[in-house]
Order: sequence, then C-alpha cells, then structure tokens
Amino acid sequence: MSVQEPCVALAPMEGVLEVTARNLLTRQGGWDFCVTEFVRVSHERLPPKVFHRICPELKSDSVTPSGVPVHLQLLGSDPESMAVNAGVAVKAGAQVVDLNFGCPAKIVNRHGGGARLLTEPNRVQAVAAAVVEALKPQGIPVTAKMRLGYEDAELALDNALALEEAGVTQLVVHARTKTQGYKPPAHWEKIAALAERLAIPVLANGEIWTLEDYQRCVAASGVRDVMLGRTALADPWLASHIKAASQGEEVKATCFEDLPALMLEWVAGAGQIYPEKVRNMRIKQWLVMLMPRWGEPARQLFEACKRLQTEAEISDLLQARLDDAAVPRAHAL
Repeated sequence: MSVQEPCVALAPMEGVLEVTARNLLTRQGGWDFCVTEFVRVSHERLPPKVFHRICPELKSDSVTPSGVPVHLQLLGSDPESMAVNAGVAVKAGAQVVDLNFGCPAKIVNRHGGGARLLTEPNRVQAVAAAVVEALKPQGIPVTAKMRLGYEDAELALDNALALEEAGVTQLVVHARTKTQGYKPPAHWEKIAALAERLAIPVLANGEIWTLEDYQRCVAASGVRDVMLGRTALADPWLASHIKAASQGEEVKATCFEDLPALMLEWVAGAGQIYPEKVRNMRIKQWLVMLMPRWGEPARQLFEACKRLQTEAEISDLLQARLDDAAVPRAHAL
C-alpha cells in the first residue's frame, strides 16, 4: 500500500529561477508547483505587462509547458497597494498569489519589504488580510513564504499565526533568519513548533541538498512537504527522488556530470529572451550555486569558466565536460 507523496515545490529565486529555468527544471519531474520571482509593489497600480514579463505562463493558464502550476509572487509592505495589484495579477491570469515575507536583500528591507516585515507581525497580518479579502470574490488562494525572523526567531510563531489568521492557505518557512542569510545550518527544528500550531499546510525550506538532508529535515521539523531553491539547480532530479523514496522505490543518485547538458539546454532556451552578457552571467551564477552540493568538481568548472567572455567559449567548455564524462561510459559498453 502506497503512502501519500510529499509535496515538493520549486522556490522563487530572484534573478535565477526565471521562466526559462522554470520550464527546464519542472520538465525534470517531481515538482508540484513553482513560484515566480517577485513582482515588486510600491504605491502605484502596475500594468498587466509587468506581471506578464515576470510570469509569461499567465498566458497559458499559469502552468509551465510540462504542466506544473506557477504561483505569482508579490513583494510589498502597503496593504492597499498589495491588494490592488493582486487584483491586477489575477485579471492578468494568476491562479495563486504568493506573498514574500522572506527576501533578505538590503534594498528591499530598507524600504520595509521582505524579511523586514517580520519585525511587525501586525503589519504582516494586515498585508496578507488585505490581499486575501481582495481576492476572495474570485476564489483565488493566497499563500506566503517567510523566514524564521529578521534578526532572531522570537516572532516566528507570531508571524505564522498572523498569516494563518489573515486567511493564507499555505505557508513556506525558510529555516533561517534574515541575518543568517544563506549560511548553514538551517534550523529545521524551529519549524516544528510552527507546524504544530498551524492548521494550514507548512512546507520546510533551506539546506535540503540531498535525499539524506530531506530525511533529516523531516525528522527535525515533522514536516514532509518541502520547497527547494538553490538545490534545484544543483540537483534538478531531487524532487522526483524524494517522491520515489517516499514510495519505497530505489533511487539512482544524481552525478555531477549530468548537469552540463542541462546548462547547455538552458543557454539554448534563454537565447530568445536574454542578451548574451546576461546569459553568461547566469551560467556562472549557476556554477557558483553548485559548490555547496558538489564541492571541488563544481569549483574547478567555475574556475575554468569565470574568465570566459563569450557564450561560444562557455558552451564549448560545458560540451567538453559533457564529452569527457561520456568517454568512460562508452568504454564500459
């Protein structure tokens, strides 16, 4: 008898998981939904084209080409403006609206957005409640992503309860504070206290790089559902591995040599959207994000790539790595 599979979601990552990456990664299987980069909301009513630029999937029923639902994320601190722009997003095609209470970027926090809001649970509730109320007539779910806190985790439960009371239907908790940034460890055990008190689904996020990490996270947090961010770039197949392991199936481990082919595929797809300089920068950024998972092989590939100036040079390097990896396999046949 099979057990229910855990939910595995693809995280929003500003400047990283854009539409080409979402399409490529969700095609690898195992993902239940993904979340866009945030749409920044200040005080003006944004035109629909802003939402379509961040989330082209709005024009295709808010799903990726492989059929994975895409949730549109908003970031802002003014309840009225957030409510108004959530309404614009839904008219543009959004099926789920996600609220960002976790961004650690200084420029965002300086203006009172992202993780900075976690110092004011009442404000968190006001923003979420305004959006929930605005979208209630359309029946659009509102979800949220938060960190444990800004400087510490003392208000984590207050913020989580505020979001639930506001009407949020699902909460992702990044198990670090803003001050911690992305430095390990992630404090999965602190999610347990939140999940025990909340009636809504809770997803754990942070430092889940391998299947073993996932299992440790479940043990510490009591939460089976997770959201993966940088890990999705380091191991795009971990979502399907988590699903398979939950059913007692054998899992074939990912190899570092599996990744250059995926990078080349991203370059080909992104060529229609981004200029070469941006594509080159993002491939190098991707290589940096491999290091926590893959260590020395990733570092060596980044060192070989970091001074290359053209896409042709970078593609040749990735193809060479792919060809080198294929040689032993051919000899083994």
